[in-house]
Amino acid sequence: MRGQFPVEKFKDIKTPFYYYDVELLQKTLDVVKMETEKYPNFYVHYAIKANANPILLDIINRNGLGADCVSGGEINAAIKAGFPSEKIVFAGVGKSDQEINLSLDHDIFCFNVESIPELEVINELAAAKNKVAKVCFRINPNVGAHTHANITTGLAENKFGIAMEDMEFVVSKAAEMKNVDFIGLHFHIGSQILEMDDFIALCKRINELQNRLEAEGITVKHINVGGGLGIDYSKPNENPIPNFTDYFKTYSENLILRKDQCLHFELGRAIVGQCGSLITKTLYIKKGIQKQFCIVDAGMTELIRPALYGAFHLVENISSNEPNEIYDVVGPICESSDVFVKDFELNQCHRGDYMAIRSAGAYGETMASSYNCRELPKGYSSEDFKK
Repeated sequence: MRGQFPVEKFKDIKTPFYYYDVELLQKTLDVVKMETEKYPNFYVHYAIKANANPILLDIINRNGLGADCVSGGEINAAIKAGFPSEKIVFAGVGKSDQEINLSLDHDIFCFNVESIPELEVINELAAAKNKVAKVCFRINPNVGAHTHANITTGLAENKFGIAMEDMEFVVSKAAEMKNVDFIGLHFHIGSQILEMDDFIALCKRINELQNRLEAEGITVKHINVGGGLGIDYSKPNENPIPNFTDYFKTYSENLILRKDQCLHFELGRAIVGQCGSLITKTLYIKKGIQKQFCIVDAGMTELIRPALYGAFHLVENISSNEPNEIYDVVGPICESSDVFVKDFELNQCHRGDYMAIRSAGAYGETMASSYNCRELPKGYSSEDFKK
């Protein structure tokens, strides 16, 4: 897909850098809005941890989504980007006092609480400010997701959330506190989920838990099912927009919502994953005994997912139309795991060729590091190259 990148204009930009196709981002958001409009009680919050680039946050905010944050820094980024406080949710297993106070000062929509000690601290800090903090409890549904072990979060033994067995007790504790207002339940079973059966299983578990609460005379206004919808890393050109139709329909058909109950989603990767590509330049072609290496100037410092998870990203030589050859595409970092792909077909590569590492809009730039004293990559909008 060489034609979708303005390669001739890249010569003026220092590599590696992130290239964001904002037209694709807008098309993705249009689909999200079109699908959720079918269900008036569905609300989408963008998970800022996926990508906090201000270019993207501005567009997402202007399209009316809320913000899901997991740190004080993300709350500040959301506020700076213009997200209304009443659309900001604060999740995370280890909220500091400073972060909680920041959230209270901005009167955010709610805290997704993951333990009784956290609930007690929020109540104490809210009391000091003479405020009442709205809280949802993150319950571990013990539902496994068909995804990588490091991004499965809904099992009983994960560090996240409150055990199902403790749900009623935690709700009763909140009822005793004057400065917290229990408004709902929060769930998240993992990321990069492509099988709707996983979400159906979550719906069934939530139905069970709601029945348990109602047996105690407890009803909740809000249900938050997290995110988790995956993208097609193998075929980003053929499938640039995830299957939002089936995703939202699955919840509509399988989750038994009560009258006037609101359903919240925290989508990150599904919104921004396909709009971003890491652009890197070829430094050397190194021929081994049985392999040849395409050594590029990007590495695990710019995109850690392949090294961290063994994740696959499609790599394209956007400078060459020559016949394919087999390469290991590797970076310059002094780590053996600094490899993007192995035994991969690319148009014949030469020094100076530009490579696009695709589907890098989520957990790419936001996870970049300065290891080896490298500079952090910059992010550019596709609109920047039309000027």
